Formats: sequence, C-alpha cells, structure tokens
Amino acid sequence: MLDIEDRSEVTVVRLRHGKVNALDLELLSAITAAVRGGDDDRAVVLTGTGGAFSAGVDLRRIVDGGPAYVREFMPALSEAFLAIFDHPGPVVAAVNGHAIAGGCVIAAACDLRVMSAGTIGLAELSVGVPFPTSALEILRHAAGAAVSQLVLTAALLDPPRAQSIGLIDHIEPPHSLLDASVGHAQRMARVPAEVYSFSKRQLQRPAREQIAARTDEDDKTVLASWSSQRTLDAIAGYLDALERRPRPAR
Repeated sequence: MLDIEDRSEVTVVRLRHGKVNALDLELLSAITAAVRGGDDDRAVVLTGTGGAFSAGVDLRRIVDGGPAYVREFMPALSEAFLAIFDHPGPVVAAVNGHAIAGGCVIAAACDLRVMSAGTIGLAELSVGVPFPTSALEILRHAAGAAVSQLVLTAALLDPPRAQSIGLIDHIEPPHSLLDASVGHAQRMARVPAEVYSFSKRQLQRPAREQIAARTDEDDKTVLASWSSQRTLDAIAGYLDALERRPRPAR
C-alpha cells in the first residue's frame, strides 16, 4: 500500500495501491500514520507509482459501501489531508502522474510541488459532490485566486498550465523527478526546524483559521451530500459512463 524508504535524511513515502492509487479508507489511514508516525520535523517526499500520483477518491468503494462507509471515509479523508498540511517539517510532492480530485488536494497540502507528467486538477463538481472545508482551504492556500477556476470548471491541467497558475512549483523530467524532489526537501530541511515550523504556521494561518471556523452544519452538509442516494446513484452513473468510454487505440 505504501513503500517507505530513507533517502539521505529524507523519508520518501510512495503510494502503491491498485492501478491509480485511488483513495480508500485503508490508504488514507496508512498515509496519516506514515506522516504522523515518523520524526516530527523530518523532511518528507510524497510520490506515486506508474502513471498516477493519485486519481482521487475510490468512488467504487463509495458506491459499494454506501452511507455507512461514507461516515467513516469522510473524516479519514480530511484527517489525511491535514496530517500532510500539519507536518512541521518540509513536505514535497513528487507528482509523477495524474493527481486528480483528492490526489490534487494531497499534492496541494505539501509545501512544494514538483511534477513530471500527467494532469492535475479537481473533478468533484463534475461527479456532483462538494468539497470538505479542509480541502478547499488547503487548495486556496496552495493556488490562491486560481482555486475558483479549479473548483468550478473541474479542469485538468498539464504541468506547464499548472505551473502558470501556481498550483505546482517546478517541472522535472520523469527520470529525475524523485532525485530533484529529494534535493528540494534536503535544502528546505537546512533551515532550523523550529524556524521552519513557525514560518510554515504563519503562512498557513488564514487557511487554518478558516478550517477551525467551519461549523458542524458544514460537516453535516458535506456528509449528507456524499452519502445521499442521489449522489450514490450519480457516482454509479459516472463510473458506468467511464467504463463505456471508448479506449484509445494502441
């Protein structure tokens, strides 16, 4: 599910879960444990496998599990996002391929994003579900004013376009992506740990204040929407349409 290795004082966490690293309850729990379970201020690089960083929420599990699964899944989703966002040390996303919906939020929760291939963006509104407050504020912190375009158009961006709006910071060829990302993490870790952590918290303060200010009603609205029969039927229809889509000739 996760491959974890030490590379020159940097912890590399590689998602290896199914074909596209889709986010289910088990993977989210593993991500949270991996990020929170290590040294508090150690630099971390998050990356994926194959052609995907993460294609986002495992929608099939949502449909199959129904409301009971959603009630467990949604808090775990926000917890994983915040575990990455909260990490006091440097966190770099080595975006090796598609980072869609929840995968995009995971990348946005990192301090620096380096991308080599694929597309990045959000797809929740095209599926018909709203964002948790944590996801929206993390995205706003990462992409600023461009978050409106990302949320409301559900556009998927290639690396140059994503860099042009500030969603990613650097573009690297696939063969050098991980080495470059580890290098960025090492350089960021040269800042004294307490200074880095304090500065990071200062920069994150507006996002954190908005996340803290969310109401129980906000959480209930998001949960009710994701677990409603209308949403489950819409997701099932979306998945069926994807399966019927003609595959490109090889």
